[in-house]
Amino acid sequence: MKKNISLQVFCEKVRKRECLVGIIGLGYVGLPLLLRFAEESFLVMGFDSDPEKIEKLKSGQSYIRHLAAERIQAVRKNLVLTTDMKRLHEPDAILVCLPTPLNSSREPDLSYLKKAAENICSCLRPGQLISLESTSYPGTTREIFHSRFASSGLRAGQDYFLIYSPEREDPGNPAFSVSSIPKLVGGLTKKCTRAGLCLYGSIVQTVIPVSSPEVAEASKLLENIYRAVNIALVNELKLLFSRMGIDIWEVIAAARTKPFGFQAFYPGPGLGGHCIPVDPFYLTWKARQYDFHTSFIELAGEINSAMPYHVVERVIYGLNQIGRSIKKSRILLVGIAYKKDVDDIRESPAFKIWKILLNYGAKVHYFDPYVPRVLRTRQFERKVFSIKLNRKNLSRYDAAIIVTNHSHVDYQLIRSCVPLVVDTRHVFSRRYRNVISA
Repeated sequence: MKKNISLQVFCEKVRKRECLVGIIGLGYVGLPLLLRFAEESFLVMGFDSDPEKIEKLKSGQSYIRHLAAERIQAVRKNLVLTTDMKRLHEPDAILVCLPTPLNSSREPDLSYLKKAAENICSCLRPGQLISLESTSYPGTTREIFHSRFASSGLRAGQDYFLIYSPEREDPGNPAFSVSSIPKLVGGLTKKCTRAGLCLYGSIVQTVIPVSSPEVAEASKLLENIYRAVNIALVNELKLLFSRMGIDIWEVIAAARTKPFGFQAFYPGPGLGGHCIPVDPFYLTWKARQYDFHTSFIELAGEINSAMPYHVVERVIYGLNQIGRSIKKSRILLVGIAYKKDVDDIRESPAFKIWKILLNYGAKVHYFDPYVPRVLRTRQFERKVFSIKLNRKNLSRYDAAIIVTNHSHVDYQLIRSCVPLVVDTRHVFSRRYRNVISA
């Protein structure tokens, strides 16, 4: 059997829309990609270990709020959905969009990627392109995927193509989508890179080649470390300026008037989402293997991780001011998604605040219009439901903490019904007697 499949053959398949695209992991990264390829007339195989997701997609339902069910229904004829990883020999291109969380020691949990690499390796055939999109440390593509694929006897760049192309999703941001966000592609060889440019160029407006997977992996980490460090800076300044009687929000607004050399970042109750709280620690972990201590990154992590404790301290202060103790107080968390107007709760600081409050003996509930219920997660072992936002329910609480500033929430109703409101997101730009900032 001839192993070598030319780059020209692969790209011709892409051009004719005869390239069967497989996507492993149908979450916040994988599902938008699946829809985008299907909308461009590709036949797409979606692989996920969660049978509930597969059944919902088969019936035309969306389980991610900002991705409309109508988009799924419009392309159902182009979708093949399965939990069977033994079918990975079928796609011509396989995109790996799996989580890369941290364990309890803040070390990378690479189990999802390793399992995916093993599954692909058992089915790898000539002519396939494998693209890793999951965020990880520089060297992951080579160490976890290429090293395992070597056992197949196939050669990267000659018999199959291997690339790293980092996801750049921003859930809920209407200004950017899969098609409009520039895509980086770093291949193991030049042919691998060109194959990746060909594939992604069919669905993305701008595709940018880099010299290696390691450069693409490092670029993704830099993007998120840049944000984590700058958020830590404004969080620290918030604490300082608060003691000095200076409004950090007014300071930022003033600084933003400079037309060059400044980009605004905003303080909050801590970092959330799967990227910014997690990705920097992939680099700090890898750096230790080179006997290098990433002091700046770790300091930013310490500051951001401490913010939920600051929020609880402000709650305790506010309750004391109205003659109440934190113990047995009823506290409402307003918004538990990690960012505004999305239903994504991954790594949300709300859960850390929740746990700290429980340790103090408080009774905690939540309201979030985007998250009607929370099942047991890796970060929170409870099954809980959102309350209904009305005067009767709100009157039962001693304090409310605005953790996530969703649009279209009646914050004035909350303020009028609850004795203390702790505002971590500057929802209330003017001062009220029962509102304190955190």
